[in-house]
Amino acid sequence: PHLRRRQRGQMLPQYDAKSGRAARLEARSKLGSFISSIFETQDSRNLFFFLIVNLSFAFVELLYGIWTNSLGLISDAFHMFFDCSALVLGLVASIVARRNPNEHYTYGYLRAEVLGGFINALFLVFIAFFIFKEALERFLDPPHVHTHRLLMVAVAGLGVNLLGVFVFQHGGHGHSHGGDAGHGHSHGGGSCDGGHAQESGGRNFIMDGVLLHIISDTLGSVGVIISSLLIHQYGWMVADPVCSIFIAVLTFLSTLPLLRGSIRILMQRSPPALETRLQGCYQAVQRIPDVIEFLEPHFWSLTGSVYIGTIRVRIRPQGNDSQVLLAVTSIFKNAGVANTVVQIERSAQDVGQKYFDREVRDI
Repeated sequence: PHLRRRQRGQMLPQYDAKSGRAARLEARSKLGSFISSIFETQDSRNLFFFLIVNLSFAFVELLYGIWTNSLGLISDAFHMFFDCSALVLGLVASIVARRNPNEHYTYGYLRAEVLGGFINALFLVFIAFFIFKEALERFLDPPHVHTHRLLMVAVAGLGVNLLGVFVFQHGGHGHSHGGDAGHGHSHGGGSCDGGHAQESGGRNFIMDGVLLHIISDTLGSVGVIISSLLIHQYGWMVADPVCSIFIAVLTFLSTLPLLRGSIRILMQRSPPALETRLQGCYQAVQRIPDVIEFLEPHFWSLTGSVYIGTIRVRIRPQGNDSQVLLAVTSIFKNAGVANTVVQIERSAQDVGQKYFDREVRDI
């Protein structure tokens, strides 16, 4: 029996105090690094501070919405909770997107901002359908709404949302990704040969998604104010679900551009902003001396403002690889493509013809 107890004791896992302390120190270090990275850029600072304000007021709206039995206020409170999740998602994505490339993610983590925008757009679509469904049910059977306790909270919510719109619209909406300067901007201009103008920052899907959430919340607060005034003055209980339906439709329609834009990038679609310029680039490539043809052009967006491309170029045997490579990359760089991979190939037909002509001369 003593032997069996000793064996069972030996099989129990031993707690290593040193390894546990090291794990806690590592976790504390990662948390400290994450918190410090929040305050590195203006976008992430704005996201963090507005998250605190938004989360606090969401609880106030929810409690008052339940107390006053207002769908508009309850739906606006849940919308604000979803906004908080959108703010958290945007905050994490903005920090992850600044991480440097490595052997596993050779382009870096810039695509995190597109993924964050896509998820935020899905959140908004879900919110719009939820509000629309609940509003239809209340439209058929309008409940009594206590407007005397509703208006004050709705006005306060409008003030919070207007603050968020001002902060994110004017408080540093532009951004940069760091690293190579060619990866931080996109280019305007209509043709491939005629120079290019640098845009101020390009599209940021994280901030677009967060701003859409806040604008939708602002519309929700306006709807609650209008419906409460109509109910108070005329007793129109149906005004609450009607305003909610209007808000749901506006939210859905305003989300479609963000959803469509993020899907295009995630599906590797050719950038719409480059389509006209790419046609001019292809013509310019075809005019390069010793170029026979180009094959398999592939161009896509890494983010809303960083374009990547690959192309095969077939040249004559006597052509200069370096000169053609330099000319092709210069053409697409002037069009706004940050990174173009060019594969130079020599025409097999021309090579065979060259050897045939040499044999004929020898004979």
